[in-house]
Amino acid sequence: MRIGIIGATGWLGSALGGRLLSLGIVTPDRLVVANRSGARTDYHGHPVVWARDAVQLAALSDIVVVLVRPQDWPALGLGAEGKLVLSFMAGVGSDRLRDCGGRIVRAMPNAAADIGRSWTPWWADQGVTDADRQAVTTILSAIGTSDEIARESQIDLMTALPGSGAAYPALMAVAMARFMTDNGLPSDIAWRAADAAVCGGAAMLAGRIADAPALLAAYRDYRGTTAAGIDAAEAAGFSAAIRAALDAAARKARAMAGDAPA
Repeated sequence: MRIGIIGATGWLGSALGGRLLSLGIVTPDRLVVANRSGARTDYHGHPVVWARDAVQLAALSDIVVVLVRPQDWPALGLGAEGKLVLSFMAGVGSDRLRDCGGRIVRAMPNAAADIGRSWTPWWADQGVTDADRQAVTTILSAIGTSDEIARESQIDLMTALPGSGAAYPALMAVAMARFMTDNGLPSDIAWRAADAAVCGGAAMLAGRIADAPALLAAYRDYRGTTAAGIDAAEAAGFSAAIRAALDAAARKARAMAGDAPA
C-alpha cells in the first residue's frame, strides 16, 4: 500500500511518518508526503516521495492520512475518490470529510505517539471495508495501540481525554512542585518530588488502571496522610474540576469545525 501523509512535518505527522519508516511498515518509495513549507532533501533520513499539494498526494496514494488544522480543511481541496482517508483532525465530522469522496475513518492519537505509546481510538464510516480496518490498525500500530469505537460522537470525548496526552499530569505536577517551592524546598528537589508522585505513581497503575478505585479505597481505609489529602482534594472540587476540564475540551472539539471558514 502507498500511504500519503498531509501535514507530514508537523509534530504528529512527523512522529507517524518517522515510525512507519523505522518499523518497516512502509518503504520510502511508498510513503508520499506533503506540507505547507515544501519538499526537503530527505525525511527522517529517507528519500520519500514529496507531493506538491494534496491533490497530487491523493493521486499517488492508496491511503491518505490528514493531519492539518481543522480550520485548514476547507481550503485543502482534497479529492480522494475511492481512497481510504484517515483523518486525525478534531472537530471535522464525517459529514464534511465525505466531500473528498473517500472512505472515512476518524482517529484521535495523543502526544505519546512520539514514543510509540499512543492509545488511539478510531471510528469507521459506512463503506469502510475489513481490509481498510486492517490497514488502519497497521498504520496506527506505528505509534502505539488502537481500538475501534462504535459511534462518531465518541471521538469528541476521546479528543478530551486520551487526546490530551500529558497535559493533565503536567498540570498536576506543576501544582505539586509549586506547593513544595512555596514551602521552602529548592526547585530541583520540588520537581523530583513531583516526578515521584506523578510519574512513579502512574507507573504503579500501568496495565491495571481499572484498579484505580480499589487503590483509592485502600488509601482511604488506612486513614493516613494520603487519605487526608484525598479527602481534602475531593472537598476542594478535584473530581469536579477534572469533569469540567473534559467537558470544556469536548465542547471545544465540537465547536472547532464551526470555527473553520466555510
